[in-house]
Amino acid sequence: MDHTFPSGELSLRGHFAEPVDAVPDAPGLVLCHGFPTRGREAPQSGLSFPELAQRIAAEVGWVVLAMNFRGCGQSEGQFSLGGWLDDVRAGFDHLRSLGVDDVWLCGFGTGGSLALCEAGRNPEVRGVAALATPADFDDWARHPRRLVLHAREVGVVTDPDFPPALDRWAAELRQVRPVEGARRLAPRPLLVVHGDSDDLTPSSDAEAIAAAHGAAEFRRVGGAGHELRHDPRAVAVLLGWLARQRLGAVLGPDAD
Repeated sequence: MDHTFPSGELSLRGHFAEPVDAVPDAPGLVLCHGFPTRGREAPQSGLSFPELAQRIAAEVGWVVLAMNFRGCGQSEGQFSLGGWLDDVRAGFDHLRSLGVDDVWLCGFGTGGSLALCEAGRNPEVRGVAALATPADFDDWARHPRRLVLHAREVGVVTDPDFPPALDRWAAELRQVRPVEGARRLAPRPLLVVHGDSDDLTPSSDAEAIAAAHGAAEFRRVGGAGHELRHDPRAVAVLLGWLARQRLGAVLGPDAD
């Protein structure tokens, strides 16, 4: 169902999915989309994620919040990388406020990078799945004015006076470090999935993230591009991993 929750003074929109049958102590998952692109601009961001949320709830028994970052979908606000990171924390806090004790994060593209960063600074995050995930945003940081222009073109920045301070806005691009987040996440579980034909994020980024964690489950999808949300093999890997994490939580660490 459609869902609204706060992130600071902003109101974010998303989709909330629960298992059809009540599942005692069901784990929770915050599902994060990536950065908008031409042809799939900010108003259309994450349109297919409610369907994925419903599938995870129905097939794996998780409670899922598929969120729209600020500036995307019907969420309020303007894009900043630090603001999007705050939105991930807001989604985590919101699931916890609904009585979900064990909350995990899953993100695609930029959403995966921010899921890693939030998990790195928040020890209460149980684990992360990161798909087609950049290891840093240094390319963006080198050309902040170009990024603002692109953000306006795809509709994630609509206020002509935003950002009020470009230098501060651009500094966040270097401060968000997914590889460091992966290192801090360990030994909590991490799934890294990457397409070997991804033309936006190189495989070396996924390798760096997995190596920083040290014990990640790393799955490479042959012939897959960047849009792993729409690759059934990548989705199957995610569902299988979530099912194993759920089973492991039920059986406990000493199960044989």
